[in-house]
Parts: sequence; structure tokens; C-alpha cells
Amino acid sequence: MSEEPAAEGGTAPAVEISGLRYAFGARAAVDGIDLRVAAGEVFGLLGPNGAGKTTTIRLIVTLLPCPPGSVRVFGLDAARERMAVRRCVGYVPQQLSADGALTGRQNVALFARLYGVPRAEREERVARSLSAMGLEEAADRLAGTYSGGMMRRLELAQALINRPRLLVLDEPTIGLDPMARAVVWERIGALRAETGMTVLVTTHYMDEAEQHCDRVALMSLGRIRALGVPAELTAGLGPEASLEDVFRACAGDSLSFLDAAGGDARDIRSTRRTASRLG
Repeated sequence: MSEEPAAEGGTAPAVEISGLRYAFGARAAVDGIDLRVAAGEVFGLLGPNGAGKTTTIRLIVTLLPCPPGSVRVFGLDAARERMAVRRCVGYVPQQLSADGALTGRQNVALFARLYGVPRAEREERVARSLSAMGLEEAADRLAGTYSGGMMRRLELAQALINRPRLLVLDEPTIGLDPMARAVVWERIGALRAETGMTVLVTTHYMDEAEQHCDRVALMSLGRIRALGVPAELTAGLGPEASLEDVFRACAGDSLSFLDAAGGDARDIRSTRRTASRLG
């Protein structure tokens, strides 16, 4: 396994996970994983539906309770310092979070209030977030009129309103056409270059992970099966191998298990609904 990039000046890892476990009833969704995401990197968490990716993300962003000491975000214990963790994290869930009955500007302003952005700063912060995502001209249109790609960029604008140090994206380009996917990643890349923020992303598009992620971890059945720089992982399977080949090699045993156990039907249904609404 490839170690994470060395921290600069003793900076704490953006995410540090130790022996993390989480179960839904008798089924272990996350089964004792250890993981470190360095500050400033783009890190991809990959795997089939039911692998435990979304559960892991929800534990990191404090939407699910985790055991003390098992998840730290920039040194903050996600179990004991939940509000402090939330203040330094921006999160775009797989399910759509923007309200189609509000304008783009109203959606972002709502998140500004939810994050406690001071009233005197809200208007400027909302405008900057919309501008960063290229939504100035569409800001006062109802979000329900937006294309799928614009909707995802609006959700990114919402997540950026508190100026997060860690941006967590769960399937940010699901259901989008190739041009819309490229625009979303272009915006993410520009933002990272400008702010130095850390990006943690799940995606089923292996080409995105190969192109945009500094390192990736492949999960299957709640465990990390492979970890490293995409080029290093593919090299281990031969000169013609792709990250998709690594994905198949790591996840091959999980598909029959998911069929037998019923899989994570909620994740699958959620993925399909989101893709349908964005398509």
C-alpha cells in the first residue's frame, strides 16, 4: 500500500481513521478500516454499491455516530467534537439537496444561515460561492429549471459557503453527461488550486478517479482492499491495465455476496433516483 504524502509543517491529516466499524443490524457496513487522507490531496474512495463508502463518509461528516477516537478530521475527534468538525467540512451528498422551488441564490443563502455565516457577510459569501461555480447569470432563476450539471454546481456552491478545509463529495457527477462531468471537475480543480482544500470523493467513474485523484482506496465488503496512487495500482496488473481492472479485481468477490445478502438496496435505489433526476 502506498503511504500518504508527507504532511507539511506538521499539519494533521485531513482525515485519520483507525479501526472504524459500523453495522446496520447484523451486517457490518464498515468492518475495521484504517485510512489517512493527507491535507491538500484529492482522495478517491471507490467500490461497488454496498461496499461501505457512503457509510464511511457519513461517519466522517458526523451524520452517523462513531466510536470516540476512530475518526479524526484535522485532529478533531468526530465523536467528541462534532460541531467543530462540521464547521470545517463541506458536504455534497449523493441525494440531491438543492430545493427546486427556490432560486440558486436563495438555496445558497439558506445554507449560509444554516452554517451560521454572519449576517453582514452573507451576501458577499453567497455571491462568491455562486461565482466560483459559474452560476452568476443563473443565480436568480429557480433551481428547478437548472440542468443536471448546473444543479450539481449549485450544490457545490452550497457546500462552499462555510469555506471548508475538507470538501466531501459523494458521487458528485452521477447521471451527468461527459461535458457536464468535465465542467464539475474543472470547477473542483480550480477551487482546490485556489484554496488548497482537501477533497474526498466517491465515484463509480474510474476515468475520473484516474485523472483527478492523487490517491485512491478501493473498498469491498466494508474493508479497504487496495490503496495507492492510481498509476501504481494499475502497474501491478500489467502495462495495459486500467483502474477499472483494479476495481474488478478488488470487488469481484463482493457481487455474489451482495446478491445473497440483498445488497444495499437503499443505496442502489438512491443512486438510480439521483441519476434519473439529473439526467
